[in-house]
Amino acid sequence: MLDLRRRGADLRAFVHDLEEWLIRALARFNVRGERRPGRVGIWVDRGHGREDKIAAIGVRVRHWVSFHGVALNVEPDLTHFAGIVPCGIRGHGVTSLVDLGHPVTLPEADMALREAWEEVFGAGEPERGR
Repeated sequence: MLDLRRRGADLRAFVHDLEEWLIRALARFNVRGERRPGRVGIWVDRGHGREDKIAAIGVRVRHWVSFHGVALNVEPDLTHFAGIVPCGIRGHGVTSLVDLGHPVTLPEADMALREAWEEVFGAGEPERGR
């Protein structure tokens, strides 16, 4: 949870920062995550016109306090995505770090996310009243 009033009360900027956070975390594993106009989440170019989603973003804001969620696919069972249309976006697949050939552990992914968080959002959320 973040107080977005302290961050300029700009929801688009917040979502952009969440995307940047994920992109920087992926870069630590030599994976180029990218934004796509009109599509939610972070994508990787698989070549030959194929693009797969590697991270999803879901945001809820109430009284300028974020309740955000991101999902970075580290090693999920990708067959679970076969029967659904992830985020309602057709014509593209879903991938993971392991699927891309990066045998990343959850602790390694967590560390990359923590380091990238500090780069994008700072070391911590200031306490109220300060």
